[in-house]
Amino acid sequence: MKYRALGDTGIEVSLIGLGTMTWGEQNTEAEAFEQLDYALERGVNLIDAAEMYPVPPRAETQGRTETHIGRWLQARGCRDRVVLATKVAGPADMPWLRGGPQLVRDQLESALAASLKRLQTDYVDLYQVHWPARSTNYFGKLGYEHHADEVATDIAETAAVLDGFVRDGRVRAIGISNETPWGVMQWLRAAEQGIAPRIVSIQNPYNLLNRSFEAGLAEMSIRERVGLLAYSPLAFGMLSGKYLADQRPEGARLTLFERFSRYSNPQGIAATEEYAALAQAHGLTPVQLALGFINRQSFVTSNLVGATRMAQLIENIASVDVVLDDAVLAGVEEIHARYTYPCP
Repeated sequence: MKYRALGDTGIEVSLIGLGTMTWGEQNTEAEAFEQLDYALERGVNLIDAAEMYPVPPRAETQGRTETHIGRWLQARGCRDRVVLATKVAGPADMPWLRGGPQLVRDQLESALAASLKRLQTDYVDLYQVHWPARSTNYFGKLGYEHHADEVATDIAETAAVLDGFVRDGRVRAIGISNETPWGVMQWLRAAEQGIAPRIVSIQNPYNLLNRSFEAGLAEMSIRERVGLLAYSPLAFGMLSGKYLADQRPEGARLTLFERFSRYSNPQGIAATEEYAALAQAHGLTPVQLALGFINRQSFVTSNLVGATRMAQLIENIASVDVVLDDAVLAGVEEIHARYTYPCP
C-alpha cells in the first residue's frame, strides 16, 4: 500500500480508502467484516462512513453502516490501526434524522454523539460535513442559481462547533464534502480568523466521467493542502464496464435502484465504451484504467473504493500498483476532449 499525508495533521492515510455506504443495505454485517478484514490486511487504513448510511437513505436502515463498523472495531480490537472518518448530514428531506438535519450546534452535538456510540469509539479521526447548508452546485447540479433570500446556516457557525469537537478530543481533524471553490475558501477563512482548525480534506466525486474537480478545486487542493478524498471513482460501477450492452447484473446498484442514474446517460455510456476499449487495447481492465488514473493525481489524498463483492474489492485495492504509461494517458485525454463532462 502507498500512503499520503492528510493535510498537516501528521496522519498518513492509505492511497486506497474503503467506502462503506452499501453496508446494511446491499451488504450484510458479515460481508462488511470480511471486507474490513481484507482491506486492513492489505494496508488500507482509511475507513469512510456517514451517519446517513447505508444508501439509499431510509429511516429503517439509517446508522447501520456505522453500527457494523463499530462492532468490527470491538471484535478485532484494532481501533489504533485505522483512520476512521464519518460525516454529518446537511439539510435534506430526511425527517427521520434529527427531525430534518441542520448544521447547527444542538444537531451537530447530537449527530456526533450518535455516531460515536454506533462506532463504539470515543473519537473519530476525520469528521466531515456531508454537504453544504446552502443551495449550490453539488450532486451533479450545473448552472448555479443564487437565492438572495435563502436562509442557511453560516459556515462560520458550523465551523465554530466543530472547533469545539477538536478541542475536546472527540474529533482529530475536520473535512468537507460536496463543496465548491467558494465553500472551500469560506472554510479556510474561518481558520484564518481563528474560528476553527483548517479543513484537511474535501470529499467530492472524481472519475473519468466526471473530472469537474480539476477545473476549480484541484489547484486549491494542492496549494491549500486540502486533499481530495475521491468518491464514486468507478461512477456507480459504470466504469467497470459491467453495465455495457444494457447488462444489469443481479444485485448490482443500478439493477436494484433506478434512482442512481447520474452516470448512465447516453454520453456517459458512450464515453465508458471508449474507455473500456482503450483499457482492452493496452492489456488493462476497465477498473485498472479508471482507478489507476485517479491514483496518479497529485491532488488526491485517497481514492475511496466501494464494493459489494470480494472480487471487486480485491481488484480495487490492487489498483494501487497499476502504472499507466504515456500512451494510455494520451488515450484518456483524447477521449476526455470529446466527452469532457458527460456526467457532471
